[in-house]
Amino acid sequence: MHRDFWIDRWEENRLGWHKEDAHPLLVRFVDAHPLPKGSRIFVPLCGKTRDIGWLLSQGHRVVAAELSEIAIRQLFTELQTEPTVQELGSLKRFSAPGLDAYVGDVFDLTKVQIGTVDLIHDRAAMVALPDDMRARYVSHLAEITDRAPQLVISFDYDQDLIAGPPFSVPQSQIKALYGVSYRTALLFEQDIAGGLKGVAPAKEQAWLMEPR
Repeated sequence: MHRDFWIDRWEENRLGWHKEDAHPLLVRFVDAHPLPKGSRIFVPLCGKTRDIGWLLSQGHRVVAAELSEIAIRQLFTELQTEPTVQELGSLKRFSAPGLDAYVGDVFDLTKVQIGTVDLIHDRAAMVALPDDMRARYVSHLAEITDRAPQLVISFDYDQDLIAGPPFSVPQSQIKALYGVSYRTALLFEQDIAGGLKGVAPAKEQAWLMEPR
């Protein structure tokens, strides 16, 4: 579940996680933390998610990070926007009006590079990381965004039934990961019809993390 795994998935076009529309939990809960128009929203490990186009259509600005350059090029193609590209050491920045997308390891992204962030939309990032990377990831995002509020979408299921990703991150681990820096509030929980990947009974959850 490290770098080569995700690079290979994009090169082989195995994108079972990709949704054709904006995530319904984003649409429903984006205003759980009130945001004025023009707010800047960070989407880590973004792939080519349609969430970005939806956020732009709502008058927000987006900064994103993604390991695969294939994904980011497809993102801009689907947005029908030609980006400018800048080399920044280990990262590349693809930019268009209202959108900056960094290609490379999210752990290489700095506070100076990312700029102002009003909300983090974590739709499939934290659950894509194995257990031994999650604490570092949560700490890094808090650091580079000055503990911006977060909308986090997670899954809770018996990890013994199927291998991730997406991984199961139960409520106890959510609170352990985020509780030091954030107040955690469960906004929504629902059973996934048919189970995760049609195998494991699972719940999908939406969390709001407000900085302490």
